[in-house]
Amino acid sequence: MKKILTLLAFFMVFTACKSTKNVANYIETDTSTSPNYNLEKNWAVLPNKYTKDFAEFASKAQDTLQADVFYVYPTLNSEKDDLRWNVPLDDEKQQNKVLNRAVLFQASAFATAGKVYVPFYRQAHLRSYSNLENGGEKALLLAYSDVKKAFKLYLKKYNNGRPIIIASHSQGSTHTKLLLKDFFDEKPLQKKLIAAYVIGTIVKPNQFKSIKVMTKPNETGGFVGWNTFKKGYYSKKGKDYFRGSVTSNPITWNLDKTTTLEQHKGFFYSNKKLYENALEIEITDGLVWTTTPKFPGRLFMSFMKNYHVGDINLFWKDIQQNAVLRTNAYLKNNTKM
Repeated sequence: MKKILTLLAFFMVFTACKSTKNVANYIETDTSTSPNYNLEKNWAVLPNKYTKDFAEFASKAQDTLQADVFYVYPTLNSEKDDLRWNVPLDDEKQQNKVLNRAVLFQASAFATAGKVYVPFYRQAHLRSYSNLENGGEKALLLAYSDVKKAFKLYLKKYNNGRPIIIASHSQGSTHTKLLLKDFFDEKPLQKKLIAAYVIGTIVKPNQFKSIKVMTKPNETGGFVGWNTFKKGYYSKKGKDYFRGSVTSNPITWNLDKTTTLEQHKGFFYSNKKLYENALEIEITDGLVWTTTPKFPGRLFMSFMKNYHVGDINLFWKDIQQNAVLRTNAYLKNNTKM
């Protein structure tokens, strides 16, 4: 029974962004009140507001951290019977998902590189992506307006000139692409950008004017990104759907097209355990192809083809080490900050 419950918990973590059927009409909720990010309750994570579980994977010496991490979480509202365009900030069910799924299993990978900031935002329902003209675009733009407002407040109240890692996944990366254009691309703040991890979305090499793709593990000032599928499989939208998008190697962080089991640092499973040397990858057609990870739920995952929801979990330890490496490289090269 314990093993079955563990697998179910794993399934919940790995279906946070799973596609659902379209619905022709939505019920629009009240979106007139813009969040006040001066209020700590509107932040999922602040350096003085770590949950006990999250703190287990964060730096134990926060006062020594010289960088910040601003993380934007993925789509967590995908229920077919939820007809809302956007989720209110004070929705307790959504807040629980943010803290116990996205923050714990994704943002935690960056928590030893810097102090972490995660705003709650009025997230758009997953169906927004397939109903852009029927209100989805407005829902996504509303969600981004919250992220943008939170980042402005973060810069004014919390940043104090510290260098920044931007991290995101899925819908979070939709918003992050806009955030990078609005605040960093060809703007003075790019000098403070350690790295942007824009994961789980299509990002073209020329997406930005001055923010470039990073192809070395200790490179700074640019961005990385990837989309993960089981080896041999493509998106249901076609073999060429991801072709031409940035596909960073989340294990070696260079231009290598393949890796070995020994190179893989660690997969973060829902039992809060790390499994090292668990998978091999191949970079192809705009995708990261991975073998079925070696861990207790291996049989369960063998039936999955799209590993989108595991884009970060699968390479958790690899990301953790790389974020620290890039931060140290940035600090070394910018000693006169």
